[in-house]
Amino acid sequence: MATYLVGGAVRDQLLARPLRERDWVVVGAHPADMEAAGYKPVGRSFPVFLHPQTNEEYALARTERKVAPGYHGFEFHAAPDVTLDQDLARRDLTINAMAQDEAGDIIDPLGGRQDLDHRLLRHCSPAFREDPVRILRLARFAARFAPLGFEVAEETLVLCRAMVDAGEVDALVPERVWQELSRALTEPAPAVFIRVLRDCGALAVLFPEIDCLFGIPQRADHHPEVDTGVHVLMTLEQAVPLTDELETRFAVLVHDLGKGNTPGDELPRHRGHEQRGVPLVQALCDRYRVPNACREAGRLVAQHHLLAHIALQLRPARVVQLFEDLDAFRKPERLVRYLDACEADARGRSGFEDRRYPQRGYLHAAFEASREVTARPFVAEGLKGPAIAEAVHEQRCRCVAAIHDEWAHERPD
Repeated sequence: MATYLVGGAVRDQLLARPLRERDWVVVGAHPADMEAAGYKPVGRSFPVFLHPQTNEEYALARTERKVAPGYHGFEFHAAPDVTLDQDLARRDLTINAMAQDEAGDIIDPLGGRQDLDHRLLRHCSPAFREDPVRILRLARFAARFAPLGFEVAEETLVLCRAMVDAGEVDALVPERVWQELSRALTEPAPAVFIRVLRDCGALAVLFPEIDCLFGIPQRADHHPEVDTGVHVLMTLEQAVPLTDELETRFAVLVHDLGKGNTPGDELPRHRGHEQRGVPLVQALCDRYRVPNACREAGRLVAQHHLLAHIALQLRPARVVQLFEDLDAFRKPERLVRYLDACEADARGRSGFEDRRYPQRGYLHAAFEASREVTARPFVAEGLKGPAIAEAVHEQRCRCVAAIHDEWAHERPD
């Protein structure tokens, strides 16, 4: 019986990156051997055990065979005669198919170390095509390692395109798509995830409402990059230094979906795209069972993002109404997410990346002033019911008006 450190831990160690977790493979053992040594069995489809002290996962070496469509359609074989090389060969990418023995030596039968040096994401074998989840994982790893210069190998993109053409992507279940998307959006380069999916054709299958944005023109005076899809990717890039919150980055991804169904005779203008985008965001969230916090962030930013850009021209009552629409007085984190997304939107345009965005400071100051208003003094005056809400609203408007006077000299670049 021999134990090896495998997968991401070996990869990240060679890249001098912090280790997120450690996984182990055991060669030459029966499940009974593991249990006798105190390991706790947790695997359902194949033998996986938790170490009695570290709680790290130890899996028996195994092979797998495709027996049905979709990513559930695999038959696994784990036995003492399965070799380490056989176990490594079933993995997705060469950089994830290395092992380290107890002496610290690297076992690398598929050239993963060379691909690390060449900054390539390459599939281990043609068996890659048997699991459509691997397309999503490939795109996610591209989003993680793009800042280090990694790119997808051309032959791997070709294989992914063939998988899409064969309908393999259609077998993905909603929960797994959302799991990979949500993880990708919090990676250092989330826009790369979308680019890779688009390059292999999977974006059109999984997220047609995003894919169709590419090629749709916008007014060049507001969007020098012109292409709506390019703008969405640029906005995602601008969101990265502003926030690592999933809810905000998801809102950025879907903020302009309404531009995908602008009537052709109205282009390159997109009047009303904010409202048109709301049902598209809701449909995408329904399809992939997106959690409520992301769903609400996406809907609110899609519906109201233009108001942030013209905030300094809005009347105080409309600013207060915006805070109320966001439910910011009860949930102030919603305003923070909204402002992060809107600033990313404003800067996600060619040549606009370093422009000032005073609207954010103004809306933040207006909110801080107006949130100080409470119902207590109006109750003390004897007001009741709707009269209290009206009085609170009017006082908040007066607070915002005072803040606006302080910010009147500020104008966007």
